[in-house]
Amino acid sequence: MIDNILQRINDAAYRLPLLQEEQINEAILAVADSIMMNADTLLLANGKDLASMDNSNPMYDRLLLTTDRLEGIAADMRKVAELPQPVGELIDERVRPNGMKLKRVRVPFGVIGVIYEARPNVSFDVFALCLKSRNACVLKGGSDAYHSNRAIVDLIHSVLENLGLNPYIVDLLPAGHEAAQQLMRAVGKVDLLIPRGSARLIKSVRENSLVPVIETGAGVCHTYFDKDGNIEKGAAIVFNAKTRRVSVCNALDSLVIHKDRLQDLPAICNRLQEKDVVIEADEASYSILSGIYPANLLEKANADSFGKEFLSHRMSIKCVDSFDEALEHIRKYTSHHSECIVTENSANAKMFQQCVDAACVYVNVSTAFTDGAQFGLGAEIGISTQKLHARGPMGLEELTTYKWLIEGNGQTRN
Repeated sequence: MIDNILQRINDAAYRLPLLQEEQINEAILAVADSIMMNADTLLLANGKDLASMDNSNPMYDRLLLTTDRLEGIAADMRKVAELPQPVGELIDERVRPNGMKLKRVRVPFGVIGVIYEARPNVSFDVFALCLKSRNACVLKGGSDAYHSNRAIVDLIHSVLENLGLNPYIVDLLPAGHEAAQQLMRAVGKVDLLIPRGSARLIKSVRENSLVPVIETGAGVCHTYFDKDGNIEKGAAIVFNAKTRRVSVCNALDSLVIHKDRLQDLPAICNRLQEKDVVIEADEASYSILSGIYPANLLEKANADSFGKEFLSHRMSIKCVDSFDEALEHIRKYTSHHSECIVTENSANAKMFQQCVDAACVYVNVSTAFTDGAQFGLGAEIGISTQKLHARGPMGLEELTTYKWLIEGNGQTRN
């Protein structure tokens, strides 16, 4: 069964480059329109998934679909349709001394597989981005979101069939580990595999896949409040980065603060109690916050408090003696996702951006902005934390490769 699904997706991918750009945009816009027309069906399916999950589970928010979220998904898809077509872009052109003409042009990968957890919105994002970049896609969502994903793919298939397009340019694999294992072994049928989810999932795919993988790593995100940081900016950034959506990969996990600004820590952390954020503070930070920050929300940090993606209303705080120590701490615990410095010192800001090894490095901006739509990419297929082939939010361009086109007049090589 799974082999048949993979084969028909592979067959559909072969014809995708022949579609006109107008056909592709029409399909994306038609699916976007159908989202709200079929909102009741999508929310009903999502309700079945939600019923099987405790609403105190941090993953519940990721799984949840609402009318507002569906409208946002549809809006992002329309933005993708409006973006320039990347395929066919001329990257390089040259003529050799023998008259041979060479062009390097952007082309799709072919078939992109995505393994992800309780994020049904990913199904729409992946479809839109893959179709716009003329890739077919095979989806392997988590069992927690199976009803939601099935309803989404059924909707997409219906729209594509009504437009006279092959519906199997996108398809959904069954829930369960066996489907994931087969997808990871699908050499020759899948050109690229992208895992999205927990560090455990990503590690498993990286270690077991025979198909090339782009790693969308866990987001262990730091914000460093520098000696020259602005309190109002710092407090706003920390609150937003931590509490906007705690279960996403760009959420703040650890605040690093210079010792000379330790007395400002209560002001920086004050609003976190509004969202019941539990702080795991090192000794110096704990002594400052004790008696000010609610006792039931304040704990002493331990060895596991740092380098951890919390995905919940928890964070850690580390006090450092110097700017260099802050850099070393982040270097030790970073997941290379998103890191931020709050400072009015332009030299420190520049050095931070030069030295910190992460996909996205911010100065006085919340890490919550690490997002394809916020970067003007329309949407994203994931946040790559590796250095090959893509890094950061992966939009249309990152879903392509290139090939050389060579023309001549009978040239032969000596």
